[in-house]
Amino acid sequence: MKRLRAALPLILLLLAGITLYASGVLDRFSPQHLVAHQQQIRMHIAEHPWLSRLTYVGLLTLGMATGIPGTIFIILAGGYAFGVVDGTLCSSTGLTLGTLILYLASRYAFGTGSKHPPAIVAKLHHGFERHPVSYTLFLRFVPVMPFGAVTVGLAWLRCPLWLFLGASWLGGTVSLVFESSIGAGLGEALDHDGALDIGLLLHPSVLLPMGALAALALLPLLIGRLTRHRRRAPADKPD
Repeated sequence: MKRLRAALPLILLLLAGITLYASGVLDRFSPQHLVAHQQQIRMHIAEHPWLSRLTYVGLLTLGMATGIPGTIFIILAGGYAFGVVDGTLCSSTGLTLGTLILYLASRYAFGTGSKHPPAIVAKLHHGFERHPVSYTLFLRFVPVMPFGAVTVGLAWLRCPLWLFLGASWLGGTVSLVFESSIGAGLGEALDHDGALDIGLLLHPSVLLPMGALAALALLPLLIGRLTRHRRRAPADKPD
């Protein structure tokens, strides 16, 4: 009963995520829906600038706290609706608050940990024990694993709250700049071309941030190759 009570916040977040995903709310952030209702969306934002931003932050906070798939569409919609700067600021606020809620719920559920950690945590344990600060920053800057999965893993590892918040905000914001730029680029491309098709992806305002985000995603492979090369170098040297 005690363990169930400790896991209750995490279970409630999971149920909220399932409800949110099943409700179809995320469909309203699809490119097709944004294009079909772009005039209404822009008019509503112009009439209620603060309410629109607070609603967006609240929804992204819930999405990040529950770990549901599809939050990337919310972030892209933020860039599309509010532009790069405002979209990044709002998304960064929602991401930080949402991951904090998930972290606290997971940490409360896990307590002091267990002898048999989840598989995702076992992969993180060795690097975190050796260099907690640099490893936490690396996990947040480089998209090695899903953001929510890393949050749960860091909670089980009892990552200090100050380190978790700082790394989540800083590392998450780096990715958000590119993702918001893609969303804003889609809006710019639509204003220019007026049609939602594959050609939008070739527009410079969309293609450049997509390339930067792809480079960020490929960074772990490059780091892995470099570290393997360094480990092999001493062995290849003649005695």
